[in-house]
Amino acid sequence: MKKRYELPCNIAETLNIIGDRWTLLIIHEILVGRTSFNELKKELKGISSNLLSERLKYLEESGLIASALYSEHPPRYKYTLTESGKELEDVFNALVIWGRYHLKKCYKKIVHTTCQHEVEMTYYCPHCEKNVDDLNVVPMYKE
Repeated sequence: MKKRYELPCNIAETLNIIGDRWTLLIIHEILVGRTSFNELKKELKGISSNLLSERLKYLEESGLIASALYSEHPPRYKYTLTESGKELEDVFNALVIWGRYHLKKCYKKIVHTTCQHEVEMTYYCPHCEKNVDDLNVVPMYKE
């Protein structure tokens, strides 16, 4: 994929990897258990086979998914998320929560399994060993 953003920014660099059309939706489908090309194609109505194939190859090259051959004739692959890919679950959860409050038509919400009440996102400081809400984004280095 072509690098779209040449900015010294985590968001821009992340979007260079996962910001193309369909990419996050493909990752999400694999996250929820749809692991074959045909399952992905069926769930992602409107994506062409060529584009799905291209995105899967790119996601594998980027280290977000891994493929394993499960049929040689014809060749068919099962796709799984790498650790890096699995760590995008928090991004998906944040989008679901944001959508719960800002979309005109909301399709999902995130609930606590035990009590079925909606949850909120929190930030935890391992140094202080507590949840925090006073946050700052700080540069890690200057270019």
